Amino acid sequence: DAIKAAGCGVIFDCAYQGFASGDMEGDAYAIRLFVEEGHQVCLAQSFAKNFGLYGERCGAASVVCASKEEKERVVSQLKVAARTLWSNPPLYGARIVQTVLGDPKLKAQWYEECAGMAKRIISMRAALVENLKKAGSTRDWSHITSQIGMFAYTGLTKAQVERCIKEYHIYLTMNGRISIAGLNTHNVEYVAKAFHEVTKN
Repeated sequence: DAIKAAGCGVIFDCAYQGFASGDMEGDAYAIRLFVEEGHQVCLAQSFAKNFGLYGERCGAASVVCASKEEKERVVSQLKVAARTLWSNPPLYGARIVQTVLGDPKLKAQWYEECAGMAKRIISMRAALVENLKKAGSTRDWSHITSQIGMFAYTGLTKAQVERCIKEYHIYLTMNGRISIAGLNTHNVEYVAKAFHEVTKN
């Protein structure tokens, strides 16, 4: 209601559908709610993560318009942008997505596989926090389990990240962002112990 009252435009970035919670439909809830309530919505949707199509940079741009005339103007502008940016995008990723989404059996399998991947990532978040506690950390790491997706902001400082890299060969960005998808049952304890060592003082 506040967004409508302010006359704001709404842009959704949907890069993790199916990965956020493991529920493909649930992850689309906010977008559908805004559309149902009459908002004009722009949606940038990526299939890089949930289809494993990183190299193809495959996705979709969708715009909900107020009228047929507005739709024609928006389509015209999108065509100008597309021609300027890439003109002829590769078809391979788009054809894979089209094939999977167009076949009920393949689509159901994709839903199931995305849910499995999301469940694994969620379990690795929990395992990291659990192992940090086992290592003796008394810090609050709940932000690790409250975040969603393949990556997590750990809260580590640049100096702590540098120690992780130099002393433990754990590689993450200087702002403390780590790939949760890179954790597994064989390395999560090691990572947790390293995080504890660099944060305990």
